[in-house]
Amino acid sequence: MNRQGQWKASLLTMCVLALSGCEDLIPHDTKSLLIPAFHRSEIIGMVAGFGTTFAALPDLIAMLRRRSSKGMNPRMCSIMGAFQILWVYYGLLIVSRPVIVWNVIAVVTNSLSVGAYFYFARKEKTQPLR
Repeated sequence: MNRQGQWKASLLTMCVLALSGCEDLIPHDTKSLLIPAFHRSEIIGMVAGFGTTFAALPDLIAMLRRRSSKGMNPRMCSIMGAFQILWVYYGLLIVSRPVIVWNVIAVVTNSLSVGAYFYFARKEKTQPLR
């Protein structure tokens, strides 16, 4: 092993040893200080869900702005929507508000994307080429 590899291995070892004694960093009370009805894990779930839910929104906005279905893949949105319906069901089973809320919004977003795709695709077929 070269000098740089040894340096990286020793640094990694020191980091692992330092973090192994950090049991006090783990939150023991999971109640939120802001909203006592929410657990911290639910707040983290809400933040994470926000990012993944609205990941498909830029494609929908772009399609609506250019009024064209070009560049869109309706299969991707349909597959995502189908699995997000399963996520909603899973959220109901485990009684998780973040999973339910964000995936319901994502199902609506993906449904709008698929609907807009078919609307613009039908419109493009009936219009003559320019």
